[in-house]
Amino acid sequence: MASVMEKKENNVVKLTIDVSPEAFADALQRAFAKNRNNFNVPGFRKGKAPMQIVTKYYGEGVLYDDAIDYAATPAYTEAIKEHDIDPVSRPEMDIIEIGRETGLKFTVEVTVKPEVELGQYKGVEAVMPKVEITEEDLERELKSVLERNSRQVKIEDRPVADGDTANIDYEGFLDGVPFEGGKGADYDLKIGSGTFIPGFEEQLIGKNLDEECDIDVTFPEDYGSEELKGKAVVFHVKINEIKVRELPELDDEFAKDVSEFDTLEEYKNSLREKLADNAQKRADGTFEDNVVKAVSDNAKVDIPEVMIDREVEQMIQEQSQQMRYQGIELEQYLGYIGQTMDSFREQLRDGASRRILMSLVIEAVAKAENIEASEEEVEAEIERLAAMYQMKAEDLKSRMLGDDDGFVRENVVRQKAVELLKAEAVKIDPPAVEEVEDETEQDKEDSAE
Repeated sequence: MASVMEKKENNVVKLTIDVSPEAFADALQRAFAKNRNNFNVPGFRKGKAPMQIVTKYYGEGVLYDDAIDYAATPAYTEAIKEHDIDPVSRPEMDIIEIGRETGLKFTVEVTVKPEVELGQYKGVEAVMPKVEITEEDLERELKSVLERNSRQVKIEDRPVADGDTANIDYEGFLDGVPFEGGKGADYDLKIGSGTFIPGFEEQLIGKNLDEECDIDVTFPEDYGSEELKGKAVVFHVKINEIKVRELPELDDEFAKDVSEFDTLEEYKNSLREKLADNAQKRADGTFEDNVVKAVSDNAKVDIPEVMIDREVEQMIQEQSQQMRYQGIELEQYLGYIGQTMDSFREQLRDGASRRILMSLVIEAVAKAENIEASEEEVEAEIERLAAMYQMKAEDLKSRMLGDDDGFVRENVVRQKAVELLKAEAVKIDPPAVEEVEDETEQDKEDSAE
């Protein structure tokens, strides 16, 4: 096999690959072995005609599809290794020459991972957030704990009030005709959450249990559906249930119920420590992001559109999975907020581009610094991943990695590259927030006069 690479625009390369007549003849033989039982040749039982008779009767081209697969795939793989390229798109193949006597000659055009031109990556300045836990932070955490330990109580002796959760059936009508996506049943709607169209929730306040009513609302002008944006509609609603959240008393007994502490004060102190620890971890994570962003801003790289498209789809999958954990499909959620999947996909492109840029830059830094992962570091990372997935390390290896620990090794190298960048970076304080003075200097001068 011989190959020649030609660089084209937009990170596209063209490979011209030659497969020898001997190698292609072997691919033809394999293709015949695979398909021989499909050939009917007069004078021979089905599947018994020799290859030279079959190709004479049907033509050699009858074997080309499978023969190309057998010959081109390994030749393409070998060419990628030979020229040290990393494809990020499906190859586009074009046959130039094919035959037992001439062999196989073909071209492949493929988009490859772009080269990164690093700028300054050591000693960059990056903001390190300050960590400070206030009494307001503690109160918010206590409120969150109370809400997690609260219970929903059914209300039957009063109408819907702000803050209640109303279980409703609803159906929307545009000019008296039901519209798509406007119907729901047994939906728990917290009044005041802003989940539904502006004006919807407020009109439920004062409605009674089992009451049916019509809600008049107008869709926003920027609503995702062309059919509904800016349109006045009517929702017919039935109140199935009214519930209110009841919080427990915040006292020593509560502290005993939710923790190993005997007093509320001890529990509060433990929460302060936990909040401080979590805040420090967030600050460290933010500093890391700031460092990598600063290094990325100094780099030059032309990211192919196909990489951005692929990253967007990955982000959509991640978002879909996260929404399912919350009991809702992404498409359903987008419908609630009046957004289409296409507009959501477009909205993700900038973030996808940033993620790719940072990933490529970290990879380039690792390469520039000749960072490698030792066997001990790989084993430690496998142990960490196994603990995260609540598996034994051996099970993780056999079920997820097999004989290929490349993913883990690459992860270790990337982590080491980021640690190097952080260690070399200069920590700076967040910019001071300028206080708005009650009086401007001109005001003072005027009053002095």
